[in-house]
Order: sequence, then structure tokens, then C-alpha cells
Amino acid sequence: MPEPLLQLKNICYSYHSLQMETPALSNVSFHIDTGEFVAIVGPSGCGKSTLLSIIAGLLSPEEGTIIFHNPDGSLHYPKIGYMLQRDHLLEWRTVYQNAILGLEINKMLTPENTDRVLQLMKDYDLYKFKDKKPSELSGGMKQRAALIRTLALNPGLLLLDEPFSALDYQTRLTVSSDICRIIRKTGKTALLITHDLSEAISLADRIIILSRRPATVKFEVPIRLSPPDDSPLASRNAPEFQYYFNLLWEALSDEKI
Repeated sequence: MPEPLLQLKNICYSYHSLQMETPALSNVSFHIDTGEFVAIVGPSGCGKSTLLSIIAGLLSPEEGTIIFHNPDGSLHYPKIGYMLQRDHLLEWRTVYQNAILGLEINKMLTPENTDRVLQLMKDYDLYKFKDKKPSELSGGMKQRAALIRTLALNPGLLLLDEPFSALDYQTRLTVSSDICRIIRKTGKTALLITHDLSEAISLADRIIILSRRPATVKFEVPIRLSPPDDSPLASRNAPEFQYYFNLLWEALSDEKI
């Protein structure tokens, strides 16, 4: 059996000030398999974004271990793609120039890489807008552009920190479905933070439930749905959907989401 792409073992982290110490994470342990889409839910302020920052290498855990097993068998830290709540597209650059920004910064503007970006824009209905400015796009199109910018560097792991929360509900449903389809088509491994239980159930292969701060893993739920097709929108009509929703709601009933 292949090793998981990512393993977290007993991760602990606290925030410190001159006055006090605030524990954020306590002995958090879980794994993510290659190609898996995992969602994390938990109360507001429980440390979900802190956990993503630790996985991304932006923060160092005070205790515990993070292990990556790359598909080639190596243990080096893979490229991480980090998609935030807002698109953070630069208004003075065109949509295409925004999409290749990471390639520019990392000095990876090769014909192969730029061709891949253009193909992604064609695949996901942004090519005809490539010379537009971000203000000329809808919210959903901006999020797709932000995802293409993230995928341009060919990351080994995608971290998604509530990337749909700034959108209105109808747009959120459509865009989350589109972005999930893009991620699955490209075979990427993804870790999503969300407060929306329905979103987690419809998008993820497995859901990790965190407790209130200092967060620890309460339990994990593998998601097995039988929708008429493979889209996240159709998943919400699956006969098993309500069971999973009730299960998660009860798990968090003593927490404030």
C-alpha cells in the first residue's frame, strides 16, 4: 500500500504575547493520500487556518512532525499551492498576466509552462478574457483565474482556505463545483477549510472534524455518495447526503461553527 502524501503527527502550536500564551493546536494527527480531496471543518477560531499555515511551511509547529511522501518516493517538501478566501488578483495586470505571476516570480516562464496556462484558460472558459483586467470579470471567473494561477506552478498539494466564502450563495455553489471539477481532472491532492457542512460533504472524499481551540481531531468521516453523476451539485441530492449532514451537525452540536 503506498504511503500517504502527507502525514501530520501530534502537531502542537500556541500563539505567544508578552501577557499570555494562547494554545491553538493540540496533538493534531491525520494523513492525506495522493489524489485525495480532504475537507476540514470546525468552530470559528479553532486553528484551521493556523494548521494550513503550518502545512505550507509559513509557521513551524512547536511540537510534532510533518512528513511528505512524494510520488517519486522522495521525502522533500513538495510545491504547495495556497488559495485564499479572496482572489488577490492585481488590477494593473491582465487576467493572463495574473495567471503567470507565480511563474514569473519563480523564473519558470518557459514555453511549456505558459502553454499549460493558456490551455487551462481555454479549458475553463477564461481564454477570451485573458487580456481583460480583473475588474471586468465576475466573482466566479476571478476565482477560476486565481486557481489557474495556483495550478500554474504544478503544486504537489493544494491548500484551499475558504476560497468560496466571499461569493454570494448561488455563485458559490457553481464556482465550488467548477473548481472541484478542475482539481479532480488535474489529479491534484487538495485540503479544503470550510464552515459549510454541505460544501464539505459535496466536495470531499473525507472530512476531518476539529474541536474548539486548542483544536484536536475529534474524528474523521469518509464520504461515500451515490449521485446520478459525479458533480458536487448532484451530490447534494444523494440519498446519503442527509445522513452525513446530521452526523457532522451532531459532532459539532456542542461547538459553535
